Amino acid sequence: MIIGLTYDLKDDYRELGCSDEEVAELDSEATVSGIETALAQNGLDSIRIGHLRHLMGRLLSGERWDLVFNICEGMFGIGREAQVPALLDAFQVPYTFSDPMVLALTLHKGMAKRVVRDAGVPTAPFALVERSEDIDGVDLPFPLFVKPVGEGTGKGITTRSRVENRAELDGVCRELLTAFRQPVLVETFLPGREFTVGIVGTGPEAEAIGGMEVLFAAGGNEIYSYETKRDYEDLVEYRRIPAELVPECHRVALAAWRALGCRDGGRIDLRLDGAGVPNFLEVNPLAGLNPKDSDLPILARLHGISYGELIGRIVASARRRVGL
Repeated sequence: MIIGLTYDLKDDYRELGCSDEEVAELDSEATVSGIETALAQNGLDSIRIGHLRHLMGRLLSGERWDLVFNICEGMFGIGREAQVPALLDAFQVPYTFSDPMVLALTLHKGMAKRVVRDAGVPTAPFALVERSEDIDGVDLPFPLFVKPVGEGTGKGITTRSRVENRAELDGVCRELLTAFRQPVLVETFLPGREFTVGIVGTGPEAEAIGGMEVLFAAGGNEIYSYETKRDYEDLVEYRRIPAELVPECHRVALAAWRALGCRDGGRIDLRLDGAGVPNFLEVNPLAGLNPKDSDLPILARLHGISYGELIGRIVASARRRVGL
């Protein structure tokens, strides 16, 4: 069985003049080589394909693979994560992780919240600011939390993302509209503890493999920002979710995962509201897979699951799903 690897390397886009923040969601050589090693540990042969344009050329030349392990985040547009899966669907090549519809939907945090809210999953009240004229129409109690609607890895999130009044809301929204050229998500701020839950599988077979709490260093800010994630070893400590909170965190995470139609593996981020109820924050259906630094491998290790086993379980889910 031959597994093709599709990925976007940071260095490829740095060569095009992109900044470190612009390529923050993309992968490193360590991630790609780590996946190769893990696949080999599971008795699977792999071959590197690379990014979308490399994939296009190789498909058009007639090359095919039994399965593609896809971690392409894409670079441009709200549908960027959906581009490689859409191309693979067009050529009838099976792949890991979610389909184009799910990846486009979930990258838009507002659309994802609408779906989980309609499915009865707790999530903070929210509004979308698509242009500066929308700011005055936000009718939510302060404090609020403000972030770009379609970014990951904490991009656009800073210590100023929690806003306490109308003047701060106006200023931060205008800055984000200008900087990211996309709508801004405004949510009621959730004051409780923050967790992320790892999930492997699809539909009724999906299972929570464990979760972890994000604990901020004493004296630091408690905003899980781009800078915090970049310097997590100094600013953050990760611990397993307390036993008494595990059942409800897992229940909410799985309900959101299934409502959104996610597949094979990923993460659901949660935060407790004022009553201690886990609320859906967002989903990462293409979770980072750096063996050392990414949240999903970290929480797997906390629960005794090696990196090789994690990758093996993701591939096994995809193979069952497509009948390989």
